[in-house]
Amino acid sequence: MCLLGFSSGLPFLLVAGTLAFWLKENGIVLKDITMIASAGMTYAFKFVWAPLLDHWRLPGFRRLGQRRGWLLFAQLGVLAGLLAMAALTPHQLIPFVAATLFVAFMGATQDIAIDAYRIEIAPPSAQGALVATYSLGYRLGLLVAGALALILADHIPWATVYALLAVAMIVPVITTLAMREPDVRRAIPQSWKAAMREGVLDPFTDFFRRYGWAVAGLTLLFILLFKIPEQAIIGGVMSPFYRDMGFSKTEIGAVTKIYGVWIGIAGAFVGGASVARWGAWRTLGVCIVLESCSNLLYLMLLGHHGSLTMLTLAISGQNFAEGLLGPPTVAFLSLLVNRQHTATQYALLSSLVNLPGKVLGFFAGGIVMASGYGGYFVITVFSMVPAMLLFAGLWWRFAADETVPDG
Repeated sequence: MCLLGFSSGLPFLLVAGTLAFWLKENGIVLKDITMIASAGMTYAFKFVWAPLLDHWRLPGFRRLGQRRGWLLFAQLGVLAGLLAMAALTPHQLIPFVAATLFVAFMGATQDIAIDAYRIEIAPPSAQGALVATYSLGYRLGLLVAGALALILADHIPWATVYALLAVAMIVPVITTLAMREPDVRRAIPQSWKAAMREGVLDPFTDFFRRYGWAVAGLTLLFILLFKIPEQAIIGGVMSPFYRDMGFSKTEIGAVTKIYGVWIGIAGAFVGGASVARWGAWRTLGVCIVLESCSNLLYLMLLGHHGSLTMLTLAISGQNFAEGLLGPPTVAFLSLLVNRQHTATQYALLSSLVNLPGKVLGFFAGGIVMASGYGGYFVITVFSMVPAMLLFAGLWWRFAADETVPDG
């Protein structure tokens, strides 16, 4: 699971934040950078083709089984796509963007296969350990695709960096070939329409049956809105921002990707302890406000170009708040899931929670060009207001559901 986590984390930044550095150095304007680096938005729509991975075996990969077959196919696709990006470079922009979208699609497909494999390979009692191990590998993948890639790019061409990271995918490929297939028998739907109904429509309608149309609708709207401030600064806008503030790629990699990852882990630990103490719903409300306001820390860099002290302070506060928000988000979404449709409903809800922020990130370059970086960060903070109004309106429904420990 650790190696599969690495395989999942590696392509994510290579079609988003890390890619934005490469694009900027090739003279691509900010508006186009944020649009191209929004290829990661593909991950938000992975539930659309997820039923395929449940109900259809790939020709040529059948001998590996349902899960390993799809997983190997996706990993080879990521490897081939990264090599294509390295060969094309942004100088051939249209085919380069196509290769980027292909890597994002294959990366999202890989995530579907890994999640399904994890759920089927072990009983529920072992899932906590598997998720923890997977998360470690995922963060190692982010470190390689973020910090290591940036540091290498200060010394060798970007195309070479992407080629080297493509070669790193060989390790997860060997892992997939060596691991065993889950022993699960599946009923195969008669048609794609039947697969979509069983895999997507039935779990979605179940949510409305359990909560009623009014509460379910407001809850889904809240899910769509509350992570906009976080998602809006994950996309391609931040990489050009750091460069415009006078930082080298090595400095950015060391502070935002290496130091920042461990600060995020600390925030996640505190967030998990807070959920255990005060419950998911109460903790979620506090963390939304803290994470949103932490975006204002980047305003310090506007008056202190090239200051590593200010960059470290901003990353410390923002990454800690981002990590803080993770556990209550996962806990809240888990509370909403019907155990009969766990995988599909969680995939749908987790896709919805990230989609609007990624859409905002798509237009981030245009917003920055119109209002400046400072204006953009302020807009992201105020974007939490609708979500918090919904949070207050739904308090009666979800706060009462939680059992908070005494003492």
